[in-house]
Amino acid sequence: MSGQMRDWKVRWPDGSVADRHGPVGEISERVVLRHQVSRSTVVLGSGQRDLPGLADRAADEDLDVVRRRSGGGAVLLRPDGVLWVDVLVPRTDPLWDDDVGRSSMWLGAAWCQTLASLGVDADVHRGPFSCGLSGRAVCFVGRAAGEVVSGGRKVVGISQRRDRGGARFQCAVLLGADAVARLVAPLVDLLGLAPRSEILAEIEASVSGLMIPDMAADHLFEAFMEALSSAGSSAG
Repeated sequence: MSGQMRDWKVRWPDGSVADRHGPVGEISERVVLRHQVSRSTVVLGSGQRDLPGLADRAADEDLDVVRRRSGGGAVLLRPDGVLWVDVLVPRTDPLWDDDVGRSSMWLGAAWCQTLASLGVDADVHRGPFSCGLSGRAVCFVGRAAGEVVSGGRKVVGISQRRDRGGARFQCAVLLGADAVARLVAPLVDLLGLAPRSEILAEIEASVSGLMIPDMAADHLFEAFMEALSSAGSSAG
């Protein structure tokens, strides 16, 4: 399935979570990939290796384990509770930035505009990368430039992979009051992280799901596309 909104093409990829973390081919135009999760899956960052016991623990919880091509820490995807969107930008696009430290700032601003339109105050993280007690193991605990926080807690995670053709920004947004308990906290035991209690407390204090009345992932996605189209128009 595919569609178009102003200068962005929108596609809904098929296949497993592993399939949709594979190569996207040449990045030659602005594309948004709107993903649906059909099976709960632990997604590791490209550099996460040597995790003894993870496969067995994930199997016990009936979870698949895959690795994405972009960096960052692990993410737990379930069929509900998270909005997963990839944004593809060609290297020749006005939105492209050679500076990796600045390259996702415009995208974080688009997410902030999205949330503002829904009554949520949010800010783009502009400081240096921070990772907390879990190191780089859990994506939502770390904060990189361009990611989004609301009320001091991270609500939008962004990782990216760049090649000669362009950049693939992978965005995950937590939804609902129980999102942290269902999608972030379980990673502590799955990855075998310690000190367990301290990391769990840090997650509770630094990560949040969006709690918007009557909010659905589709509604949030529509608001994001409005903001993204505005950002794309102003850039070129």
